[in-house]
Amino acid sequence: MVLNKGIPFTEIIKSLPSTAPFVGPESLERRLGKNFKLRLGANESNFGMSSKAFEAIQKGIQEASWYGDPENYELRCCLAEIHNITPDEICVAGGIDDLLGLVVRVIVSKGTSVVTSLGGYPTFNYHVVGFSGRLSFVPYVEDRENLEGLLESALENDASLIFFSNPDNPMGTWHNSVDVQGFIDSIPLGKLLILDEAYYEFSPQGSVPPINTKNERVIRMRTFSKAHGMAGLRIGYAIANKKIISALNKIRLHFAVSRIAQIGALESLKDPKHVKNVVQKVNQGKQEYYILAKELNLNYISSGTNFVSFDLGTEERAKEILNKLQEQGVFVRMSTVPYLSRCIRITVGTESERKIFSKVFKRIYSKFQ
Repeated sequence: MVLNKGIPFTEIIKSLPSTAPFVGPESLERRLGKNFKLRLGANESNFGMSSKAFEAIQKGIQEASWYGDPENYELRCCLAEIHNITPDEICVAGGIDDLLGLVVRVIVSKGTSVVTSLGGYPTFNYHVVGFSGRLSFVPYVEDRENLEGLLESALENDASLIFFSNPDNPMGTWHNSVDVQGFIDSIPLGKLLILDEAYYEFSPQGSVPPINTKNERVIRMRTFSKAHGMAGLRIGYAIANKKIISALNKIRLHFAVSRIAQIGALESLKDPKHVKNVVQKVNQGKQEYYILAKELNLNYISSGTNFVSFDLGTEERAKEILNKLQEQGVFVRMSTVPYLSRCIRITVGTESERKIFSKVFKRIYSKFQ
């Protein structure tokens, strides 16, 4: 007699609730029954990709029936030249989200201690829980990730893996390069720090420490989703000691990055003027957001990213204003973690988008004053 025991899920999967790190704007549109007029919540680049990359992608579409290069060879060589390292010290994957999953998979097993910031990037937590890791959270201090607290927690919990982003999402804050380097140097040998630098192109001067791939305690992650304007193509890269990169290559999905994404990323790297132009436009937009906040006697957080957090005082008010914005066709986001949840986060849009947002936000916020 054969007993029906059901689908043979792993114990991890059986124990996990159904979840997703983010609710996408498309999901919200389906709930609301209408499309957003302004998409200012996902920190994508509203300034588009390089025209050279766009042209190369259009031309390369005819090759879309082919797999991409599983070694991402040309792209890694170009990145290696830019960063003055070797191609063996670079891993290309389907964005930082993919890279986070790879690192967690090579480090975390059941019960492995992992340290991150309370309110930090949720996709990292998603991966850790999915591999049965044990998360310890360190609260922000003055709207910044707490380097001293992260190190202290890592030592207390004997954490194998630590996650820290600079500049930070969701607040947009940052630490200077001296403090970040000191943090890296303080991590015990045999432990690994993920340094998420998704917004490094927007980083204030003096906030990005030099790359040192001899250091086996840190892996740095960067993306083409922000300043390069390729979020939908899903491509990013990690920089680390070749031992770490070799470990990732043992398990990465070698065809995860499409041929089109490889073509676009490579051409974008060859067009640094585009990224510089995007950064200038974002900086201008941030200044306009700061002015808007001052006009409304509203606190804001100076940002080293492509978004600005408006401080609305309480979670209740932030949530209510966020809902009002969504009703008016404006997609923005907020943290769900107490204290950080008093803020809403607005991506810097184009000049016309900023004008529309300013008008809508003033009208909504005036009812709360």
